[in-house]
Amino acid sequence: MPRVALVLHNIRSVYNVGSIFRTADAAGVEKIILTGYTPTPVDRFGRERKDFKKVSLGAEKTVPWVQSNSIAYAIELVKSEGYTVAAVEQDKNSTTLYNYRPPKKLALVLGNEVRGLSKASLNLADVILEIPMRGKKESLNVSVAAGIAMFTLTKQKKTPLVTAA
Repeated sequence: MPRVALVLHNIRSVYNVGSIFRTADAAGVEKIILTGYTPTPVDRFGRERKDFKKVSLGAEKTVPWVQSNSIAYAIELVKSEGYTVAAVEQDKNSTTLYNYRPPKKLALVLGNEVRGLSKASLNLADVILEIPMRGKKESLNVSVAAGIAMFTLTKQKKTPLVTAA
């Protein structure tokens, strides 16, 4: 099972970010780097955000996080720590999430709810992963996409059921 970090870039909604924190805790994510204007668990005065806490249920206290203005710096940081960087985005160069074998350390990068990640940001990634869409809609909510990516890439090998004798 890989060690996972998240880089969240220019996500607008505090509710989406809080939801991602809660799911990250459940998936065993090691850390989250918030970049651009992504909301943090505390306001600019260092006070806890009640709206964030309502959605995260305190996961901001169990998943380490830092803030950076620069996505390029955040990606450089996780690469220097040995993480392979995987952008989660629809792109002509993407690989389906379900066929990707994650390395031992993986940093998932997710972007803005409407615009996603820029070409410049995608170019910084080692791989671009896409969640296949079967319906008519071409996108998912960023917190839902994050959850699918985290749990798909950290799934454990199936073990046989144990039954009582």
